[in-house]
Amino acid sequence: MSLTNKKIMCIVGARPNFIKIAPIMAALNGVVPLILVHTGQHYDSTMQELFFQQLGIPKPDINLEVGSASHGLQTGTIMQRFEPIIDEINPSLVLVVGDVNSTIACALVAAKKQIPIAHVEAGLRSFDRSMPEEINRVLTDQISDLLFTTERSAKENLLREGIDEKRIHFVGNVMIDSLQIHRLKAVSPAETLKNLNIEIPLLLKEFDKNYAVLTLHRPANVDNPSVLKDILLLIQNISEQIPIIFPLHPRTSAMLKKNGLLETLGQSSNIICTPPAGYLEMLGLMDKAKLVLTDSGGIQEETTALGVPCITLRDNTERPITVEKGTNTIVGIDPSRVMAAIRNVLTTGGKIGRIPELWDGRAAFRIKEVLLNCL
Repeated sequence: MSLTNKKIMCIVGARPNFIKIAPIMAALNGVVPLILVHTGQHYDSTMQELFFQQLGIPKPDINLEVGSASHGLQTGTIMQRFEPIIDEINPSLVLVVGDVNSTIACALVAAKKQIPIAHVEAGLRSFDRSMPEEINRVLTDQISDLLFTTERSAKENLLREGIDEKRIHFVGNVMIDSLQIHRLKAVSPAETLKNLNIEIPLLLKEFDKNYAVLTLHRPANVDNPSVLKDILLLIQNISEQIPIIFPLHPRTSAMLKKNGLLETLGQSSNIICTPPAGYLEMLGLMDKAKLVLTDSGGIQEETTALGVPCITLRDNTERPITVEKGTNTIVGIDPSRVMAAIRNVLTTGGKIGRIPELWDGRAAFRIKEVLLNCL
């Protein structure tokens, strides 16, 4: 089926968006004209190019280059720069993914222009309105015409919020599409550290299931110096049990420098800090890890798909399927709960879990079928 008179505008703005958009664009390629708009919300050009190259995403047709700012300023700037693009191109549909500021900003502009919106990863709820992402999720769902869900609980959330059932489509998880496509291409942990000229500690001469991976970037965990310091002390204690590889998110790195906490990390030879990792590098790190510590939603899903125990340093999750059926355990940042979870993994192997329904690598094709029927 060819729909050359229709145009779908795909929106990305941050690294998790890149992972989600890649299989969708691949599935739609050659079937309907696609326009890729990058808002520039994550503005590390080197890391952006690496992700696009590794995931096979074409160069963006348009880059709004908004850069970093407060939530209100960033959202407003995206809207201001996106509106003329919408007026010029007049797409048949705007497709947004995830829950970042780019998602809600572009969806708002499209809604006011009466252009249909498709939201991939709809209906996920942490029920914590202090999270900016939760606000973005709820509002984007309210103004979207097509809502693509990754797990069945998402539909229940949407129905409870008054969304018409006919707009909701359970398609599975496009992040797992990307993971399955690229898993065999993942960069080994040893190669990743070698490429960064990082000396490998004696305890890490064997990488298979002999280390932990840590990611940290949520404002609640890194923006408060006291909380961040407490987490670092906790991480030091964990590193006495198992070596930790810690790719530093730009936000986290900035807060560590601002608050003079980099020295705290440097006190343990079993904590290996690295720059932000590319997609294939991060996939390789997670795949061979004994366990992963994180406050990232996407990593909760990826570890479940990989069968790697995940310890989530938050008090809630918008992805409950990773706890109910997957390998995820929610512990917050209470030291006793975190250390108990660590001991459980080290002594018993942790949660085994199973692959959730429709996390089979075919989500993008289901999305394609719905989009083509609607167009």
